[in-house]
Amino acid sequence: TFERQWREIRHGSLLEGFPEYVGYEGRAVEIRLYNIGIIPGLLQTPRYARVLADSAVQRGAITPEQADERVSFLAERQSALIRTRPPMMIVVLDESCIRRSIGDAAAMEAQLAQLIEFARQPNTMLQIVPFDMSHRPFHLPITVLTMPDRSLMSYAESAQRGHLERESTAVLPILTAYHQLQAESPSQAASVAMISQIRKGKP
Repeated sequence: TFERQWREIRHGSLLEGFPEYVGYEGRAVEIRLYNIGIIPGLLQTPRYARVLADSAVQRGAITPEQADERVSFLAERQSALIRTRPPMMIVVLDESCIRRSIGDAAAMEAQLAQLIEFARQPNTMLQIVPFDMSHRPFHLPITVLTMPDRSLMSYAESAQRGHLERESTAVLPILTAYHQLQAESPSQAASVAMISQIRKGKP
């Protein structure tokens, strides 16, 4: 895995700091995600991920080879979570994630269906933060991991690099804010109903 991660850094297809984070992600017992604008990688369908990667190629941000690496790397991340005792995955998405069309209608339909299927799993929780919810503790995507020894770490990205925070004094306020976000967001049932309405083409 180290050789693979080094290859990804060398080719520049992943942000600096991200491969280190992935090493912890694969061992976490709880994964909390908050995302804005796009579905987080761990929940993306291959088609959705490919559209994003190809878009980066069209912008000149990466090469076609690096796009292939991104999609393959994402598939490896997702497969690492399929284990005998999978992690608890708690996901809170801004409404923009399910409203923004990525790819054609069929690609987006499959992605929304994947979200609903995700919410049905016994080790998952999914909530959608509606546009009209004014109080939001986060303005950027954030991830909080709980490791087997119950230690915590958070991960966030800027345009240039990813930052992994291991100091509990810094991570605990983020976890508290995440809990507040969950408490103020609609329930999973209401969130799934919102996704279903969008799939039916209703506002």
